[in-house]
Amino acid sequence: MGRWCMGSVIAMATLAPANPWTLVYEGYDPAAEGLREALCTLGNGRFATRGATPDGLCRTPGTYRAGCYDRLASRVAGRTVVNEDLVNLPDWLPLTFATPGSDWFHPDGAELLEYRQELDLRRGVLLRELRRRDDAGRITRVRQRRLVSMADPALAALETTFTAENWSGPLRVRAALDGTVTNHGVARYRDLRGDHLTEHATGDEDGLTWLTATTRSSRITAALAARMDAPVPGRAEREPGRIGTEHVLHAEEGVPVTVTKIVALVTSRDPAVHDPLSAALRWAGQAPPFEELLAAHEAAWERLWERARLEVGGPELAQLVHLHVFHLLQTLSPHTFDLDVGVPARGLHGEAYRGHVFWDELFVLPWLNLRFPDISLGLLRYRWRRLPEARAAARAAGYDGAMFPWQSGSDGREETQTFHLNPDSGRWLPDVSHLQRHVGLAIAYNVWQHHLVTGSMRSWCADLLTDIARFFASLAVLDPASGRYEIRGVMGPDEYHTARPGAAAPGLDNNAYTNVMTVWLLARALELGLARPGESARWADITRRMRVDFHDGVISQFTGYADLAELDWGRYRGVRRLDRALEADGDDVNRYKASKQADTLMLCYLLTTDELLDILRRLGYPADPELIPRTISYYLDRTSHGSTLSSVVHAWVLAHADRARSWQFFAEAALSDIKDVQGGTTAEGIHLGAMGGTLDMLQRCYLGLEPRPDGLRLDPCLPERLGSLSLPIEFRGRRLLVEADHERTRVDGITLPRGAAATIPFPPLIIRRPGRVRGR
Repeated sequence: MGRWCMGSVIAMATLAPANPWTLVYEGYDPAAEGLREALCTLGNGRFATRGATPDGLCRTPGTYRAGCYDRLASRVAGRTVVNEDLVNLPDWLPLTFATPGSDWFHPDGAELLEYRQELDLRRGVLLRELRRRDDAGRITRVRQRRLVSMADPALAALETTFTAENWSGPLRVRAALDGTVTNHGVARYRDLRGDHLTEHATGDEDGLTWLTATTRSSRITAALAARMDAPVPGRAEREPGRIGTEHVLHAEEGVPVTVTKIVALVTSRDPAVHDPLSAALRWAGQAPPFEELLAAHEAAWERLWERARLEVGGPELAQLVHLHVFHLLQTLSPHTFDLDVGVPARGLHGEAYRGHVFWDELFVLPWLNLRFPDISLGLLRYRWRRLPEARAAARAAGYDGAMFPWQSGSDGREETQTFHLNPDSGRWLPDVSHLQRHVGLAIAYNVWQHHLVTGSMRSWCADLLTDIARFFASLAVLDPASGRYEIRGVMGPDEYHTARPGAAAPGLDNNAYTNVMTVWLLARALELGLARPGESARWADITRRMRVDFHDGVISQFTGYADLAELDWGRYRGVRRLDRALEADGDDVNRYKASKQADTLMLCYLLTTDELLDILRRLGYPADPELIPRTISYYLDRTSHGSTLSSVVHAWVLAHADRARSWQFFAEAALSDIKDVQGGTTAEGIHLGAMGGTLDMLQRCYLGLEPRPDGLRLDPCLPERLGSLSLPIEFRGRRLLVEADHERTRVDGITLPRGAAATIPFPPLIIRRPGRVRGR
């Protein structure tokens, strides 16, 4: 909620009505700044800066360079724990002003006559306009434009124009580079150390100011250099870990006066750099004026939008689509391709999950594959470069192949925390989520999807697929009593269930998602001939004798699930994080048939109905066509949706059986960040998997684009409220324009026949009648 600001005419800070290409906030609301900062982040795939005010007191500054991590040891619950974080680098934003006889301006507590913030999604520009009246009655209008260059990924800029509306006189302007920042953007991490930057140095030369700092353990040096384009030169001011300039401008009533801050950020991880400081100074000094920088930046974004275009009916949905594409490309752009970075779960937008890479690429890469397959390839290479670490982890645990970590960062070792804080109870609790071995299945699935879309399987991609298959084959143990292979001691995607009640050790047996996807993976590896001599027979045997449990006519999430108690959902109605609520009440979510998010239903998300039923029948289980609808209904009634990914998956699996409910879940997923439906989590960083997942819903699920070995299947199933879709895609080197509504489907301007199959020449495109129900 907003508030009155000392006589301000602005009563409440609000989100303005939807415009397809802008995100607008009216009014200043300190309590909502964290959310705005995350949603108004600007980035270029190499680094990003949160949309923090350059002059506010209630701000969480954050500038994050992709792949820039550091480890620190902290004392938690009587133990020393080590955590790796995506480092909050020095803040390049600070800039404020003072009218004669007044203190430096901060929007907090100032008399604001107007205040407006606008994110231009098409151009990648953040605008801020305000009118401030000081104690002497002087009114000053301020207009700012900010960018993080998509054309030159080392540069960022802040242009500020002041207009004295009813006065003339000296106007002081102070700009700075601040290296005293820490990682403190997530409240529940604040008992952990966040002082990653050390060895600060500052200086000024040739009209530029500069600052360097080095991370404590990874020893990455970051250098910032700033050039102030102003009517008068500034006087340098230094403080420990901070440097700035103060300029005294002559403000004439009604005449705008502009200062521009152009900044270069360079780190010792960057290619083609002798040393970060000299490179930053050179780039900042040689950077063009703001208007030229802006023009190149806009042109780069225009090229991206040509490939990323996704047109839908209605301005509200169009705005959300543009917002999600925008933030995805700010995190994963063509500049990301050769950076050796993965898909951070919360983008480059905040410090939640410490900037780690989980399995969110499973929801992001399928959309990228059909738009920017080169970016997807770079993200797969991040995993391949960490294959030696994954192989070592598997050997250390007594397995073959490669065991990838649940949370990955700089070098591919397991970064999952050993303790986590329950904010509901205030207690630090053991964390065993590293047992989510299924992250390897997500990587393998993405390798396969990239192969289907591009038509190629690079040798190193085959290495990934092979070693992951080898790991899961070694994870499967034959039980002589049942004659079935079992996978024991793991966790599924659910995350609420970490062990059977009363178990001596953490982990679950025969998680259905893990077991079935292992069968799927081994079948793909055998199909490609990737097994060594002597492996093929065992892998094939696993694909015929893997254990899957059932109860009440549905697939059991894991062995023993049927024995769990039913939860009193009425008591916990609307509670998304049941694990925290129950622990605070002295209970344990492991006791109940309650899921945080889709687990067993992930099978229906990744596999078609035919694929899933074929696997179960190959395993010798009765799999009638109604098994899937029964299973979906069963788990839907027992899921709290404690993850934004849950709505994405449930929207997908209901797309054909219950279109209205599917649309409800899709709408929740699409709104999850802009409305902060998880209750404060977006301020810590956007949910990149949910953003990518909603785009993939429109592109692959509702439009029915399914990459297959024999071509691209198109089977539209548009919800009534969606209206129409239009988008370009790239499939096996060929670009196609696909347009669909409830009446017809067109590919490259050709209207496809209804009621009969049709085929477009190479690459093969298999068409089914629009609206026909397909198994998914």
